Parts: sequence; structure tokens; C-alpha cells
Amino acid sequence: MIRTPLRPLARILDARQKGENPDAIERENLRLRHEEIRDRLRLRAEQRLLLLGIMYFCAFLVIAVRMGGLAASEATEPRAATNGASIIGQRADIVDRRGRILATNMEVYSLYAHPQQMIDPLRAAEELGKIFPEIDVADLKKRFTSERKFMWIRKKLSPEQKQAVHDIGEPGLLFGPREMRLYPNGAVAAHVLGGYGFGREGVHSAEVLGTAGIEKFEDKLLRDPAREGAPLELSIDLTLQAAAEKVLYGGMKIMGAKGATAILMDASNGEILSLASLPDFDPNDRPLPALGDDPSISPLFNRAVQGVYELGSTFKIFAAAQAMDLGIVGPDSMVDIRGPLTWGRFRIRDFNNYGKELSVTKVIVKSSNIGTARLAQKIGTPRQQDFLKRLGFFDVTPVELQEAKHAKPLLPPNWSELSTMTISYGHGLSVSPLHLATAYAAVANGGRMVAPTLLRQTGPKLGDRVMSESAAAAARAMLRLVVSHKEGTASFGEVKGYAVGGKTGTADKPKPKGGYYKDKVIATFASIFPIHDPKYVLVVTLDEPEIHAAGELRRTAGWTAVPVAAEMIERLAPLLGLRPTIEPETLAGITLTSQ
Repeated sequence: MIRTPLRPLARILDARQKGENPDAIERENLRLRHEEIRDRLRLRAEQRLLLLGIMYFCAFLVIAVRMGGLAASEATEPRAATNGASIIGQRADIVDRRGRILATNMEVYSLYAHPQQMIDPLRAAEELGKIFPEIDVADLKKRFTSERKFMWIRKKLSPEQKQAVHDIGEPGLLFGPREMRLYPNGAVAAHVLGGYGFGREGVHSAEVLGTAGIEKFEDKLLRDPAREGAPLELSIDLTLQAAAEKVLYGGMKIMGAKGATAILMDASNGEILSLASLPDFDPNDRPLPALGDDPSISPLFNRAVQGVYELGSTFKIFAAAQAMDLGIVGPDSMVDIRGPLTWGRFRIRDFNNYGKELSVTKVIVKSSNIGTARLAQKIGTPRQQDFLKRLGFFDVTPVELQEAKHAKPLLPPNWSELSTMTISYGHGLSVSPLHLATAYAAVANGGRMVAPTLLRQTGPKLGDRVMSESAAAAARAMLRLVVSHKEGTASFGEVKGYAVGGKTGTADKPKPKGGYYKDKVIATFASIFPIHDPKYVLVVTLDEPEIHAAGELRRTAGWTAVPVAAEMIERLAPLLGLRPTIEPETLAGITLTSQ
């Protein structure tokens, strides 16, 4: 920019020659300069005002368009914004197959302290000791008067406890909101649900994590925010579960057993409708694991999946079914049962003397060890191994329980011909009751494997075929005679109106250091009902049962597990919607020719 001098020399000289005042020239030039600056500043201000006006116009236009869009859109429920906290406290509910709550969340408060903010820490410690008797008051006083700035006192408070702490009036005692897991049915289905614990914790939230059972197995799914809180639906029926646990508890006490388990399974798709293990616990107050070498003494031990046992004569039906499936024998084929059956220094004997030979059907009905071992010899070791493997006895069960991952069946290190014979009647191979229930489901549904599951299924879920339909049907007929025939080992299992078929198994318990106890057994009854239209499998196992009956001390499954299972079927069958079948009585002089 070219600036005009305030006192131009040419004009100054000219003014002096004319006798004018040169200062007037300077004042005039100064005035003109100020006017020029004023005009330039006014123009700049006008431009800024114009730009600001345009910006305000655009902003109001955007707001007006947005408001119009909102007014024209459909109303929706607003969602609370999250602050991006790293601790996710929300956890999905768990419900049974009918939508009834098995596990849910409840908002509670935790209690923590800022000792340096306390007015009277000694009095606060004494008052807390009155509210929480388990607190060591002396230790609490010591910590309250230390240099600590923060300390947890209680991770969960009931509303009554919170109010009592609030009434102390100590500003250094503070509450933090958090969620905890609530199991409204107490100990019902405790081993299925498992329990919970806290992961990362803050004063305003805590991470709820599964510690066992399906809570642990499906932990990631239950905490997945993408599911938007959709509940996890189980195959368990709460009514059936409660009824089964009640009957099983009564049976365990009557039979003097130290533990018991019962599994009710849908044979068409592997759904577990009820899974009970006793003794049990309340997952709302999960106990600590038991110390020692025997985990089964703890109520946390899930006998249905963690307990691997020799399940005795319940295995005999598999040998018979495979032999019939291979065409080696038929139901009426005769089997040599003269004994004892010798293999080296080992002797295989029957519980009673059944004569020289029995039909395959009678071998199962009378539960002949020698007869079953003879069938196993005809089958051979390789084919027996392949069949049992396809029945799932070599692998852990795929059920959605954390404990099942570590319950691998115990197989003989050297599968000799002797192992082939003893395994055929349930000795020398240890599996869980859930393994047994799954294999019996294959017999019930016509020879197809199912995968045991605790998740709700839709329709049948049949897997690979392991035996022919004819072999499965013949096996079911044998199981029916075990219960209905007066000489059958499970005659106490007959339930009026419901045709029950099954097989007993009584196995001596192994000692920890080798050998077997002579006065301790595992008694099992594996059953199918209704046997003529097979739908469900029920396995009941009692640990060390014994009862005085008919003037003797009885431990066998026919006297212990079978009556418990019969009572359970009688209670559960109506709840399952099964109508009892009324069998017509024989009328004098009238013969029923058709029905």
C-alpha cells in the first residue's frame, strides 16, 4: 500500500511562497488518512457480519431439517448411552425349556472404605462388627487406622445390611453399585448351572464370570453384548428337575447311599430334561472345593459327568445287541454258560447257577456273566472296540458342562481277550452315567447315536447308525423282560400303566491303590420307557447303597437303584405328558384275538 506523506515537500514550499500555513497541509492529510482507515475497517466488519449471518443461517437450516426428519420418523424407545467402560457387568439370563428363570441378575451394592476420610474409625469398626459377625473387628480397626487410602469390606450387601451401614453415619464408608448372579430356585439344578464369581472389579461395576457348569462353559456367550440380553434356553425342565431331585434324595437316604445321580434324556435328540447329582449345593453360596485326594466327597462333584465308574451288567445289552446285529446269534440262540469260565489264573462266574445253557434273551434276563463273555468271544476284540467307540465310550461327552471336558473314560492299557470278556459285562472299563444314558438312547431310538445336550433342541437330532433297527428292537424286548419277567433282575422296576425296560448293574468299587472292596458297590439301573414306544432314557446310579430287606443286607441294583428309578418314573411320566396304558384283565372263558 502507497502511503501519502503528511508534509509533502513540494506543497510545503509552494505554501510558504504563497504565505500560507504549512501545518494546515499536514492536518488535512492526517484527516484524509483517518477517513481511509475508517472506511477500510467498516468494510471488513461488514464482511464478517455477512459471513456470520450465512453461518447462522446454515446452522438453523440443518437443525430445521433434522427436526423435520425426527418429526416424520416413527417413535422409538431411547437407549442409555455407554461410557465405554472396560468392565461389562451385564450377563444374560438362563431359562428352562418353558422360559422359567434359572439364573438372572440382581442389582446390589458393595461396601468399601476410605480410611483417611473417616471421622471415628474405631467406632465404625465396632459397628461393622455388629452388622457382619464374621468380620475380625480388631483387624478392621488396625486397617482403618493405617495409612491405607482404600479397602474393600464386603463385595455384596443385602438391602438390610446396606441400610444398617448407612445408619452408622460414617462418611468414609461408601457404597458401589454392581450386579450379582441370582439363582431363584436355590439348589435345584445346581450342578447344571454351576455358579459364578467376580472378575475385574471397580467401585461402580464388577465383571460377573461363570465358575463351573454351563455358566462356565457358555461364559463367552452369556456375556456377549451382541445378543442384546437374549436368555440362554436350556433343555432342562424345572418341574421335572425338582421332582427328580426330591425322589433321588429320598431314595439315597432310604438306601443308605453316600451319593446318587439321575439322568433323564430324550432318546430322539439327546436333550437332557433332568440331571441330578447328590449331594448338591446352593449356587447362590457356592462352597469351596474339598481338600484331599477324593473329589467325590465334595458336594461340588457332579457324579453324572465327573464320576467315571465300572457300571456293571448294564453293559451286557450292548454285547447282545452287537452279536445280533452281526448275525452271530438271534434272541433264541443258545449259549453255553457252564462255568467257571477260565482265562489264565482268572475265573469268570455267575451270581447264581443257571444250568448248562441259556438263550441270548435269558442271558440278559438272568444277567449271566459267563453267557455275555461267550458272546464277546464270538464278537472278537477289534469289533467290540469299534462298537463301543461308536457308542461314545472312548471319548468325553460333548455336553455343555465345564466338568465334562476332564471326565475321560478309563480304558484298559492292554485290551486282551480277558478285557474283552470282562468289559462285555461292565468291568474293566469306567465311564460316566451320562455316557451310559447316551448309549441306551441309541438302543431306544432304533440304533442311531445322539449327542447329549443341555440346550433346547427342535425336533429329532439323530446321528450315525450304530446298530440295525431289528437289533435295537430285539434288545428292547430283552430289556422289557428284565423288568416284567418274574426272574428278571429288575422286577421291582415295573410301573403300572407304563411299560418299562431296563438293565441293572452292580459293580464292586475299586480301591485307590488297586483291587476292589467287597462291601462297597456302584448300583445302576438304566431304563427306557415306554418301551413299546420308546421316548425317554432314565439312568439312576447309587454310590455305596445298602438296605436290609427280606431278612438280608442287600447292595445289588435290583434291590436299591431299581425301586428308586421306578418311583421316579411314576412321578415323572405324567409330567412328561405320557398317558398310562390300561392293560385289560383276562375274562373267564374269553380269549382276546385282536386289539
